[in-house]
Formats: sequence, C-alpha cells, structure tokens
Amino acid sequence: MPFSAFIDYLSLEKKYSPHTVTAYKKDLESFLEFALAEFEYTEIATVNYSVIRSWIIAQVNNGVSNRSVNRKISSLKTYYKFLLKTKQIEVSPLVKHRALKTAKKVQVPFSEKEINEVLELLQVAEGFEGVRNKLIVELFYTTGMRRAELVNLKVSSVSETLKTIKVLGKRNKERIIPLLPTVFNTIKEYKAERSKLEEIEDRDYLLLTKKGVKIYETLVYRVINSYFSTASEKVKKSPHILRHSFATHLLNEGADLNAVKELLGHSSLASTQVYTHSSIARLKEVYQNSHPRNSK
Repeated sequence: MPFSAFIDYLSLEKKYSPHTVTAYKKDLESFLEFALAEFEYTEIATVNYSVIRSWIIAQVNNGVSNRSVNRKISSLKTYYKFLLKTKQIEVSPLVKHRALKTAKKVQVPFSEKEINEVLELLQVAEGFEGVRNKLIVELFYTTGMRRAELVNLKVSSVSETLKTIKVLGKRNKERIIPLLPTVFNTIKEYKAERSKLEEIEDRDYLLLTKKGVKIYETLVYRVINSYFSTASEKVKKSPHILRHSFATHLLNEGADLNAVKELLGHSSLASTQVYTHSSIARLKEVYQNSHPRNSK
C-alpha cells in the first residue's frame, strides 16, 4: 500500500488518531494523483516545489479555502519530514514555503445565561437518554474535554474516591480533571439508568446509546446542537464551543492561564492563549473598576 510506512509512523510512533491518519492519507493520495496527471510524477519524494505550487494554485482556483489548502500542505510537510528522518530525501521541497494567509476564525462562546438555560432544561431530564444527555452537557462544560475524549471515556475513568475523571487526550496523553459534586451526582444517576439497559455490548465505555453500544461523535454533536438551539441563536452550536465556553468562563473569573492549559490538555500555552481574546471585555471591566488612577 502506498505510504504504508508513513501511516505506521503516524499511528504507532506519533500516536495520531485514526481520523487524523485517514486525513493525512487522503491528502497525500490527492496530491500524488495531481502530480501524476499533470506532471507524470509517480512518487511524492521526487517532486519539486514548482509542482506543489501548481497544485496550490489549482486548489485555490477550484474554490478550496486557504485554511484547507494550508492543512493539506501540512500533511505534505509531515510526509517530507518523515522522508528526511528515514534518509529518503536530503532536502524538503517545502523548506521555504510560507503558508497562505487566512482570516482568523472567531469562536464565540456560549454566555453563562445560555448555558444555565440549557442546564435548567436538563434538570427535569428523565430516563436513560435524558440523563445521559444531561451528563454529556455537564461534562463538556465543567471539564472542557474534547468530543473524541468524551466518546472514549471508560467506566474506570471515574474515581469515586477522588471525585475525578481521567481523560485520554491527543497522542495518548492522560490528564486528571476534578469533578464538581453536581456532575458526580449526575454520573451516579446515569449509572443507575445505564444498569437498566436490557443489553450492554460495550461494558467498558461510560457513555452508551440505548442499544448498549459506545456513543459516537455525530450523536454527541446532535445532542449539543439540539439542546443549545433552544437557548442560543449562535450559528455554531457544537461540543467545541462548549469547550471554548469552559475556558473563557474560567478565565473571566480569574483562573490562572497555566491551570486552564492543564485542564484543556494543551501542549503549549500558545494554544490556550487564544481564549484570552474572548475575555478582553471582562479584563477591561476589571481594569476600569480596579486601577487606582481611574478614580482620579
């Protein structure tokens, strides 16, 4: 299979998720298809930058966004790094490439009012699916975990003694997140409903469908979108916006940036700092109310 060694490298050594590995593979296959059809190249390793540049122009002309083109180029860059590492090439053709300019995406978090409206609605949730959906919303908002992390939670992830939850993040990095008493109570309520299911196939996993199998990412997205459509008019209503809200609301209340970084499972502070932009209004308020020169 083409790129098989590279795919193994991503999966086994870099510990990338199956979804990410598939995306890399598709990007490489798409580029190779172009290089073969337009320039008769049969291997990416021998391609020069002019071919890559032609591919970029073709992508843009076909209406592919600059952000998407940059992502595809990132796949190529990673592949060339692998070829360098395995001594199959001496210089990457992308060594001097500069990413296309993109407009910064503004992620607008849910307001505390919007989240409270949804949580109040879920207080009357009944039955297995109702309580499970309540738990999904509470876990996202009180832990800031990613959608894939929530889907893969195990029953053993929850520590009843420590009142914490263990999350397996990107590249199999584990982190421990404390649970609020209210969320811990919802977990106990959910487990009671879960035990009533007629059949459970995926016993190790915490969050299940009513058929007893592990929940999936599309279902989680639908749950969040459905409940927040009743409380918010924002265009984007997704698990990631809840993660964004978690970080923003913590920072608004004065949480330490490094602590938020650890809770989110970010590898660098730069990834967390994006959330400080949403807190600027709160910072201005604190500044105006607190600076001694303001009253003079």
